[in-house]
Amino acid sequence: MNRRNLQKELDTIISARGDGQKPSLLLHTCCAPCSSYCIEYLSGAFDLTVYYYNPNIDSEAEYVKRRDEQKRLIDAMNEDGRLAGAHVSFVEGPYDPDRWHECVRGHEQDKEGGERCGICFGMRLSEAAEYAAQHSFDYFTTSLSISPLKDAQRLCDIGEKAAELYGTVYLPGDFKKKGGYQRSIELSKLYNLYRQNYCGCSCSRAASEKEYKNG
Repeated sequence: MNRRNLQKELDTIISARGDGQKPSLLLHTCCAPCSSYCIEYLSGAFDLTVYYYNPNIDSEAEYVKRRDEQKRLIDAMNEDGRLAGAHVSFVEGPYDPDRWHECVRGHEQDKEGGERCGICFGMRLSEAAEYAAQHSFDYFTTSLSISPLKDAQRLCDIGEKAAELYGTVYLPGDFKKKGGYQRSIELSKLYNLYRQNYCGCSCSRAASEKEYKNG
């Protein structure tokens, strides 16, 4: 499989838009730290709405903690001038962990990054694609690619399939590029963001705890 230069594709889309009205973008996010650079970077080129949809998170308390931190970050970035006059909106998707567990049933023992994760990405990006189509967004994308542990090409393939299904457009990108991951760390420190130590599901938490004990 030929590897696409997703960052170059994104740069081309941004540079081609000119100085007219910003296209609308629905940004699926997993947490405040991962979204921080994406928001800073994309808000200059798009009319940006953050879509928080994460049924994989293993407890309601953890889910709420991450959601509230996401909202706090958006409010802070809207207020402190960091977005150069842009305004970012927030939308919360449904918290439906029972549906998530049903989708990944039989894959609980998969290795991190394996088929279970692909199913999880597909579920979350499909939900984002459906919302983007229903609300006439020009594009949708996800902050997940900012993680050094996430394959941006894999996410793009999943996102584009969901976009085709719902009749919308997935915005390609690899947000760890251009120093994006390092910038997210800097912004997390600047805003004193809560940084979790596992992806979100009980499977990833167990893997993280096992790694910590063996380390």
